[in-house]
Amino acid sequence: MSKILVKTGDMPREEWLAYRRTGIGGSDAATVCGLNPYSSLITLWADKTGRLPDKEDNEAMRTGRDLEEYVAERFCEATGKKVRRRNAIFRHDEYDFITANIDREVIGENAGLECKTTSVFNKSDFDNGEIPHYYYVQCMHYMNVMGFDKMYLAVLVMGKAFYWFEIPYEPDEGVALLKMEVDFWNNYIIPDVRPEPDGSDSAKETLDAIFTERVENMITVFEQEEIAAKLTEIKSQKKEIEAEEKRLQQTLVNALETNTRGITVNYEISYLSRPRSGVDSKKLKAEFPEVYDKVKTESSYNVFGIKERKGA
Repeated sequence: MSKILVKTGDMPREEWLAYRRTGIGGSDAATVCGLNPYSSLITLWADKTGRLPDKEDNEAMRTGRDLEEYVAERFCEATGKKVRRRNAIFRHDEYDFITANIDREVIGENAGLECKTTSVFNKSDFDNGEIPHYYYVQCMHYMNVMGFDKMYLAVLVMGKAFYWFEIPYEPDEGVALLKMEVDFWNNYIIPDVRPEPDGSDSAKETLDAIFTERVENMITVFEQEEIAAKLTEIKSQKKEIEAEEKRLQQTLVNALETNTRGITVNYEISYLSRPRSGVDSKKLKAEFPEVYDKVKTESSYNVFGIKERKGA
């Protein structure tokens, strides 16, 4: 049986975010499993260990919170069921670092309700019962913590349709998820061990965020020799592939001559002109220096480089 970690009824958002860092919540579960396209293990580690600032509120997050009550009402209207808020962060009865902040509890059933708002660009085939993996894992996480027999998932696709799904608890999946979460906490959070990056945009952004102040020096990283060699080989192969790609493309453009489209047995080829606009910064600076000074911006970014050492 789950236990209440803290009441959240009148809790300020900043305090709620601080409590989120003390454990693995439902929105973290898919990241632990490698099923969150927007976050990575190194990002989750950096967040839980206080190395990242609070996530800036965006329009999608704000919309989801504001429409949560509406989505819950639509669920009740569609199913005839009744739900209630719990206004608390719960924790697992065995692992106090595994927590849950459920949207609603279904009255008269051992079940909860998760409310989601998404856009028409979500590629999931909701019409045929397809649920995004990260929604499903979040619901399984809540069932692990709360001891629910099932979760209901209500999804509002903005401007298109409303869907609801019943997700029964799967013991094998629940146990597997719990093990992954416990392993992540014990292997990375407790000993403060940084996970390896996975190549995602999330991982890159995290590395740039936690290593902001760089010192102009050189260190030895001999243990990464194999990685450096493999990367150099891949970059060389990439150049060859890109060169071959350009050659093949030019061969097809040559075959089209002055035509914009062409067909083979199985393919359609096009070579079309597209308008492009921009600002000639050199001309702007020369002819309108005051305007240039007002609109120019300065920023920095990290550039990765690797080359073979001479004489090594």
